Amino acid sequence: MTQQILIAVLVLGVIGAFFAVVLYFVAQKFKVVEDPLIDEVAEVLPGANCGGCGKAGCRAFAEACVAQGNLEGLRCAPGGDPVAQKIAVLLGCSVEQGEPQVAVVRCNPANCGEKRRSNYDGLRSCAFANTVYTGESGCPFGCLGCGDCVAACQFDAIHMGPDGVPVVDENKCTACGACAKACPRRIIELRNKGKKDRRVYVSCVNKEKGAQAMKTCANACIGCGKCAKVCPMEAITIADNLSYIDFNKCIACRKCVVECPTHAITDVNFPAPAKKPEAPKPAEAPAAPAN
Repeated sequence: MTQQILIAVLVLGVIGAFFAVVLYFVAQKFKVVEDPLIDEVAEVLPGANCGGCGKAGCRAFAEACVAQGNLEGLRCAPGGDPVAQKIAVLLGCSVEQGEPQVAVVRCNPANCGEKRRSNYDGLRSCAFANTVYTGESGCPFGCLGCGDCVAACQFDAIHMGPDGVPVVDENKCTACGACAKACPRRIIELRNKGKKDRRVYVSCVNKEKGAQAMKTCANACIGCGKCAKVCPMEAITIADNLSYIDFNKCIACRKCVVECPTHAITDVNFPAPAKKPEAPKPAEAPAAPAN
């Protein structure tokens, strides 16, 4: 009996040793040697895994950088230029400084509050509401106010404002684009911050004709083209009854802001206009002497 047990143990040991040798050679044959530079690049990334770079997380972005050998077409939005410079040093390449960007909300419901036509009591999700609901104001292009953009932001840079439209904290925004991707109506856009953080953009995405757009929002763009006519840089185009300002051409002269009849164009971080001095009142004529 003891001899049979020893034989069984010996046989199992030989079989185990055989498969161990087989597995060793298989592992050597198919092993993947990862470039240690990937770890170095991943180390300088912020680790947000926000997907703003278009990759599946920071690790995938680091792998793409090392595989390509440069940063052409690759950018870490949360890290910005400081991180790009560090990666360029590791890769031994040069990188051009990018223009800082920020998310802007292209919806201005300032005059829609009194025109609300319905209340939405369904699932608090913009993606869902967009499939079954026009919107409380009746605008089929406006913000639905369910906060999908807020939930998507990993940097606490966007919150719902008192009027039910998201407000972006430009000091926290990293321009990762997560909020823009989460918005089913595409009212959030990444735009250049501009000099001194001053920006001019159209706060409307309504493509309805002017009269129809004005029924749901007094601040709607009516596509009249007055803004485009006064723009000295030809930065404004009109398409589908809607104006759009190209931030790469705009010099923030604000002529369009003054010209817009519906106040659909927003200017941000500009100083308040100086008050005109009051004209002196004409001196009163002296009273006639009593007889």
